[in-house]
Amino acid sequence: MERQTVELSALVFQALLTGLLALVYLWLWREQRRPYYPVWAAAWGVFALRLCFISAFVATRREIWLFAHQAATGITALLLLWAALVFARGMRWRARYLWLGVAAIVWAYIAIFHIRDMRTSGLSASIALATVTFGTGVVFWRHRRVGDPLGSAVLAWTFLLWGLHHLDYPLLRALGSGILYGVFADILFIVAATVGTLLLVLGDDRHALEARAHQLEQLTGLLLRAQEEERRRIARELHDEAGQVLTAVKIELDLEGRREAGEMVGRALAQVRDLSNLLRPAVLDLGLVPALETLADDFQRRTRIDTDLTCSRPVPPMRDDLQVAIYRVTQEALTNVARHSAAKHVDVRLDVQEREVRLLVQDDGHGASPEATPHLGLLGIRERVTALGGTLSVNGQGRSGQSGFRLEAVIPTEASA
Repeated sequence: MERQTVELSALVFQALLTGLLALVYLWLWREQRRPYYPVWAAAWGVFALRLCFISAFVATRREIWLFAHQAATGITALLLLWAALVFARGMRWRARYLWLGVAAIVWAYIAIFHIRDMRTSGLSASIALATVTFGTGVVFWRHRRVGDPLGSAVLAWTFLLWGLHHLDYPLLRALGSGILYGVFADILFIVAATVGTLLLVLGDDRHALEARAHQLEQLTGLLLRAQEEERRRIARELHDEAGQVLTAVKIELDLEGRREAGEMVGRALAQVRDLSNLLRPAVLDLGLVPALETLADDFQRRTRIDTDLTCSRPVPPMRDDLQVAIYRVTQEALTNVARHSAAKHVDVRLDVQEREVRLLVQDDGHGASPEATPHLGLLGIRERVTALGGTLSVNGQGRSGQSGFRLEAVIPTEASA
């Protein structure tokens, strides 16, 4: 009697553990709506019922509970196989698949109530159950080539070994004997299957996240190119249309002797030209180094901040998008220096190597506090650099160990994948 109590306690514990797993998968389905979650939940739920049925058989020795246990065992195996196929191959449910469950129930009825040779019926049921479990393991083993290899391998080995374990039913656990051994082994397999499933799901989520990140990178690149094209168009319109009109007006005013009005139009014309140059400097079409030199000179003239530009010579030809990115990063970094650093000197260094371009902007100002929130300018710089497969580092350490702003961008010269 004491042994039976221990065995029933072990079966109840395993049933509670399995039922909890079913609830976890139901919660995952509620959160993510993946089609394989409810199938796994149903599989573990029927597995828990199977344990309740064998517990009732151990307590009463009535054949009806043994039949229910056998039927639930077959349905559990089919559900686990179906969950594997839904996950690995995206298979959809068809009504004709119901005959497999009906066949499992019918065979359990024949084995328990008609054959009545427990060793024979147990052996046949174990072979069928092991075959389905082996098939589940094969599905996951093949999936490791296209999905998460670790999770697929764990599940594959779990179900393959579990299939071998099913074969010992008629030998070691006939008529409910060896229950403690079976419970211990089943719990190990359940835990292993759960770990493998979670690894597989996490791998699937990671792949989806990587795909989404790749799409966002592509979208960022498209937006940046569209932005540059729009800037180019607006700059051309300002230069060709508004600039020419203001120039004609200034000439007319000068000819009429209206000197004061002509000077006002001249200032407006200079502002239009400066705006056009900021949007898309025409000198950038002549090369990156001339554009950076013009940018540095103009920055020094406007801000009175001593600016040194150092470029490795000669600078080999570079892609247009790379040149534009380096120019915009330099432009935004200098704007950041003027607005936030209160610097008196800034160094700009461009080092073009065979496989990468290294840009360094460094000043002697007060820099930025570590907890300061990055503003949109720095976020835009990071987007430009990462869109080209580069890396960006920003900190507050300036020249000679002094506090200051330091920005370094490293971008590969080859186009990113």
